Amino acid sequence: MELHKYREEIAKIIANQANENSAKTLQSDRNLVTKHTLGDGREVVIKAFKIPNLINKIAYRYFRKSKAKRSFEYASKLKALGVGTPEPIEYIENFNWLGLRTSYYISSFVAYDLTYRELTTDFEIPDHEDILRAFTRFTFYLHQKDINFLDHSPGNTLINRRDGSYDFYLVDLNRMEFQPMSFETRIKNFAKLTIHKSMIETMSDEYAKCSGESYDTIFNLMWNFTQEFQNKYHRKRRLKNKILFWRKKKS
Repeated sequence: MELHKYREEIAKIIANQANENSAKTLQSDRNLVTKHTLGDGREVVIKAFKIPNLINKIAYRYFRKSKAKRSFEYASKLKALGVGTPEPIEYIENFNWLGLRTSYYISSFVAYDLTYRELTTDFEIPDHEDILRAFTRFTFYLHQKDINFLDHSPGNTLINRRDGSYDFYLVDLNRMEFQPMSFETRIKNFAKLTIHKSMIETMSDEYAKCSGESYDTIFNLMWNFTQEFQNKYHRKRRLKNKILFWRKKKS
């Protein structure tokens, strides 16, 4: 994609995003993710990252790359390694005297059939097991390429069916590591994906076929890492709810 053709148009969209009638909101919780159609018909996604707190404002200016910059650089690296992700277009950072004020990551829009999340909620999908096994092979490929996708979670893989096979696209890319992984680190990478034991069994079986490691070893590790993650997640939720309860009570 020739960036200079789109930079001015994208800048205008961002400047007028609050009044952009044609925008479609894809996500609006922590970060705002919207889809837009450019003048030549090309569809793009703009991710507006949450305004950082005071410490991160300074950190992102002087010590660390912003989430937008990391997203762009990681997407570019994934493309170079032959891993599916929406085509990166650019990132935008706006600074003031204190540090990073706002930041955006812009990529092409990828139409998709489903995400991994649907596999966790709808077991009636006709090719459910085929997709799950293909996804496991895709994850093994990531590991072989020394890609540790730290946010390997249900909503962050887009899936397209294609002529009896499947294409996978990673999104939400700002937390990745590119380095060799131990066997345990590889298996731990599955911990955030599902709470369903049957899915863990299928992924363990397929990963064993890919890696040559023991199914029992993989399953026990994957199941334990999954339970560990779930316990940690729910502890944090309970603590957060207690804090919010006391705040409301005091007010």
